[in-house]
Amino acid sequence: MKRLAVYCGSAPGTDPAFADMARALVREMAGRGIDMVYGGGRLGLMGIIADEMLEAGGKVYGVIPQALVDHEVAHRGCTELHTVANMHERKAKMTELCDGFVALPGGIGTLDELFEAWTWNALGYHAKPFCLLNVHGFWNDLADFMDHVRDSGFLSQARRLQMLKAETPAEALDLLDEAAKNAEQGVTW
Repeated sequence: MKRLAVYCGSAPGTDPAFADMARALVREMAGRGIDMVYGGGRLGLMGIIADEMLEAGGKVYGVIPQALVDHEVAHRGCTELHTVANMHERKAKMTELCDGFVALPGGIGTLDELFEAWTWNALGYHAKPFCLLNVHGFWNDLADFMDHVRDSGFLSQARRLQMLKAETPAEALDLLDEAAKNAEQGVTW
């Protein structure tokens, strides 16, 4: 992997471990020579990962809708800042720029990005893997819910297995690397 898209909150969250893990993730990425694609913001976990990656000497590719630039939340220090018209274009551009995805804690925007990346993967639009970085169990309930969706007949086991979950940045990057090596383009029924 050369570039990893990081989905995360535009707020820091209530647990300091969220910011600590965000910093640890980008340090691990930089140490492996993996550049970052993210939502282009300067606030919350988004700002933390951008600042940390730049400080570590890595490249940061931000993708932000014009409406958020107008609200003055764009991170102006990115290696490249791509301004797009809307959220649909943001997600498409982030997918184009990256080789895989990792999700730190976040809110509805993070979930929207995560589920669209997963849907596009399942439909064969791309074969890029994604992983939840499970900070203090943040993603446990979502993973349990996806098991419930599978058990209720709305998600195949093959699709469920696409949702990787890791407890550490190193584990997340190892899982993503392995999944990328084994990825096959096409629909996952």
